[in-house]
Amino acid sequence: MIRLMVGLGNPGPEYEATNHNAGFWWIDAVAREWKASLTPERSYFGLVARVNRPDGPLWLLEPQTYMNLSGKSVAALARFFKIEPQEILVAHDELDLMPGQAKFKRGGGHAGHNGLRDIHAQLGSADYWRLRLGIGHPGVKAEVIDYVLRKPKPEARVAIEDTIAKTMAVLDLIAAGEMERATMKLNAKPPRPKPPRPAAPDAPGMPVEKAE
Repeated sequence: MIRLMVGLGNPGPEYEATNHNAGFWWIDAVAREWKASLTPERSYFGLVARVNRPDGPLWLLEPQTYMNLSGKSVAALARFFKIEPQEILVAHDELDLMPGQAKFKRGGGHAGHNGLRDIHAQLGSADYWRLRLGIGHPGVKAEVIDYVLRKPKPEARVAIEDTIAKTMAVLDLIAAGEMERATMKLNAKPPRPKPPRPAAPDAPGMPVEKAE
């Protein structure tokens, strides 16, 4: 079961629409879906919302510490409410997936992502869930820093937003920690349309109109 959903990004209007803020976009969408209001909480160094679920409260968090210190915010809230790493889901931008792709993952390395790096350090564990939101890769490692702090191209932004919208349909599965079922639903192909029925033959004895 997930008790804390975190979206990673940088605070401030200059970063709002950049690739690195895909995690914030996701939490904003979750808050809209669940009609929750994110409000500043100084104790947790972030914007926080409490969602009352049938199996207990679930917290939404957008750290306002800047990306490199995301763990300071996550650990503060997790420790206060005694939330274990495996009860945490972190949504973040992912260079190794194309815009329009999203994958769940539990544990593993941070792959150079500074937000994940600090969460690892502050929690003392990598055993939390991630929702990896694809932003694509600039193709050259030296350009990564500039790339993540740039706005995605319009078509890439649309693809990312479409993916975020699709995950809203499986939010209950995500909250229940049923990531495999959520993944299957996300990746399910729409049913093939049925072929049209053949037209009924004309009834015998009916006059056929001739074209003029």
